Amino acid sequence: MKTMIKISVGLVTATLLLTGCGSNGAKSSSSPAVAKQISEESLGLRKTNIYTEDGTVAEKTAYGTMKACSSTKIKRAFQDAPPMIPHDTEGMLPIKIGDNQCVTCHMPEMAPAMGATPIPVSHFTDFRPRGKMVNGMFVEAVNNYKNEVSIKEHTDLQSARFNCSQCHAPQSEGNPLVENTFEPVFTSKDGADKSSWSGSKLTEALDTVGKESFVTKDDLDNKDSKAGSLEGTSH
Repeated sequence: MKTMIKISVGLVTATLLLTGCGSNGAKSSSSPAVAKQISEESLGLRKTNIYTEDGTVAEKTAYGTMKACSSTKIKRAFQDAPPMIPHDTEGMLPIKIGDNQCVTCHMPEMAPAMGATPIPVSHFTDFRPRGKMVNGMFVEAVNNYKNEVSIKEHTDLQSARFNCSQCHAPQSEGNPLVENTFEPVFTSKDGADKSSWSGSKLTEALDTVGKESFVTKDDLDNKDSKAGSLEGTSH
């Protein structure tokens, strides 16, 4: 028993010698210092009190004030990106079916004289297949498995495109807290100024039947379907 007590006392003494002890019993200066506390306000981009909105004011958004027909066109953000609105939109928003002032200048027949960007062909194109009722049954206008499409060009602006501000928005000047380092790479030489989405571009991505396609001839014939073949079968 005495031997165990001696061993315990020896271990305690050795520990004190290794760690060091001041005259008043406090730890020596070699002990690790307590880390400096970090304030919650410094953890994010916001530098004001996160528990109250008092005194927290967002930076004022400065939209362009140049009038239509006198503004400078803004480069597109990426290939075929919807163009930004470079002029003041005071009194033009919200756009309604019976009140769309954008078409006054941007219709193709008016745009050149007004110095405006003309509405592209895609906005005059109907991409919606029109099914019909036959003997009380709804019949689809196209067969997607056979690459059939329903694309018709019209002379009037399509109803799906009347709300211009759904895609086009005014550009504002500000001081962003995080710098935007994005740099676009345009696939067409005039991609920063002009849309390429017209002509064959409207349908080039719709070809799903080909040598690299997952759709096979058996898929088209629907031979292995438990529901039966496409033709002569009601679903």
